[in-house]
Amino acid sequence: MLKLLPKIVPILYLFLSWPVSFVSAHEGEEETATTTITTLEDTLRTNTVKVVVVAGVIILGFVTITILLKSLGEGVKKLLFAGIVIPTLIATIYMVGSTLYLNFTSESGGPVHWHADLEIWDCGQKLDLEDPQGFSNKVGTATFHEHNDDRIHVEGVVTRKEEAALGGFFGFIGGSLTDDSYRIPTNEGLIVRHNGDTCPDGSEGTLQVFVYKTHNDSFSQEKLSEGASYILSPEGNVPPGDCIIIEFGQEKEKTEKLCNFYKLKLQTGEIKEAPGTLPPETNFEPDVDEGTSTQLNHQDEEEHGD
Repeated sequence: MLKLLPKIVPILYLFLSWPVSFVSAHEGEEETATTTITTLEDTLRTNTVKVVVVAGVIILGFVTITILLKSLGEGVKKLLFAGIVIPTLIATIYMVGSTLYLNFTSESGGPVHWHADLEIWDCGQKLDLEDPQGFSNKVGTATFHEHNDDRIHVEGVVTRKEEAALGGFFGFIGGSLTDDSYRIPTNEGLIVRHNGDTCPDGSEGTLQVFVYKTHNDSFSQEKLSEGASYILSPEGNVPPGDCIIIEFGQEKEKTEKLCNFYKLKLQTGEIKEAPGTLPPETNFEPDVDEGTSTQLNHQDEEEHGD
């Protein structure tokens, strides 16, 4: 056994020190790469990846030693076997335990799949959120994000209901929303507005948030006094999921804006407007592009179980 130590120690040092340096470097990248809010689910997911990476490298190290040093005594073989089994058990227990803990402690009681449509209007001009970068198909986190489709996606575990608030969503995508200001990340840069700022036409602007909600087969509009703290409706399809309109401009009691999916469902007669919901001048013509049509067809298939 003592004769084998000069061969075993360098190999063990290589495989045990590498994952530590990898994880440390990865942590530094995470701190500087993003300014978005992180949740308990994000933290557990990140830690799970680290545990699996470290366990995998340790296991690989012991397997390599076993292959390179075939003429080993039974005692050494048992030690190497334990070096393979123990990291496997630790990683498995951590993954299962963190999943159970997250589901049992979350206010959503486990994973959810909610959607709400969103339109942002800045002094009469519709804003598009920043497009996903690189290989990613979303802006935000794994649980709270947008796919360049004017839709808020909540797909995962909601540990606290405040995470599903409208203001929380903008924090997840790198912006912010309060009751009197917003910071919207777009492809043209960050659009910042505060109550009292002047629009290009010289009028004084006010931040306003309106929400359309569906009850049975009819929908109504509500102007929110505290839009940033509004909690999204727990619905998978839109409608009945929310249609949220954020407007910075002249103050009004109702908005004439309406999300595309509400317009389409209204035109097909699947939903109807509650009396007095919309101003008379509202244009019901939906702005339908190829992406919206595909999204609508996919949603219809999910609703009818096709």
